[in-house]
Amino acid sequence: MNAPAPANAPHWADLGESTSAAGVLFLCWVHRWFGRWPFRLCVYPVVLCHWLGNRVARRASLQYLQRLQAHTGVLGGTPGRWTSLKHFALFADTLLDKLLGLGGRYPPERIHLQRDLMLEKIARREGGLILTAHIGCLELCQVLAEQVPGFHITVLVHTAHAQRFNRLMQRLDPLASVELMQVTDMGPATAVELQRRVQAGGFVAIVGDRVPLRGGRTVPAPFLGHTAQFPIGAYVLASALACPVYTMACLHEGKGYRVRFEHFSDRIILPRGSRDAALTAQAEHFARWLEQQVTEAPLDWFNFFPFWDQASHGT
Repeated sequence: MNAPAPANAPHWADLGESTSAAGVLFLCWVHRWFGRWPFRLCVYPVVLCHWLGNRVARRASLQYLQRLQAHTGVLGGTPGRWTSLKHFALFADTLLDKLLGLGGRYPPERIHLQRDLMLEKIARREGGLILTAHIGCLELCQVLAEQVPGFHITVLVHTAHAQRFNRLMQRLDPLASVELMQVTDMGPATAVELQRRVQAGGFVAIVGDRVPLRGGRTVPAPFLGHTAQFPIGAYVLASALACPVYTMACLHEGKGYRVRFEHFSDRIILPRGSRDAALTAQAEHFARWLEQQVTEAPLDWFNFFPFWDQASHGT
């Protein structure tokens, strides 16, 4: 039986941002001087308190895990509270890897980087749009930036915390080639700047599994046996940029990660007479890709809000 959806489920953007920059820097210091297990000893009590105190996130985690098991059977049994707590703990552990990756301090030997596709595009100075999701440790693409001169990526986010995060990364690693850009209200100037970056051979990354702020537009697509709302922003942007689209996943594998880039579309075209159908087809394509990723790494999807219970927005 699926976990019941909370009444009047809040939008993810209303859940706030509880990460403290000082706390993050302290935990990075603990890891740097004492290692991962002392880091875990410090962070796991915080994880437990957060799991106990955040009812929305806890129930959303359980809802996802139960629907994943019902649809794929990949977990091997009905997930309960312990599985949900492990889900939270893996997210906390991954946060450290995100910072280590962006700071250039994650051990490269622990990353299996399938990069041939991107190497070819970078060599030709052919930029594009990278479609991704809240899975695994995407920030480890910084390793690609370190190994391949000329690789630059701009990550589009829908929160007001991008500038603060960029300042934090400047303190951790001034040479980081990953930049966050806040695009809650994307205007013509932002679109022109993104097009300039792509034409210069850069890449723009955007998530396809985060329902936009109120007023944003979504289309329904089947995901893990239930209909969910998926944003159309990535496909509208790709159409405007007239550039190739790729997917990127960075999932746990053994003691490290596997980073994989795949072709999604040479170019996304949204015909005027069948625009809604084209957008729905793109969202369904992405939902199938996302199902494949979470089946491979069940605890690597970090959307801790009621994903299936978000209100739809007409197209």
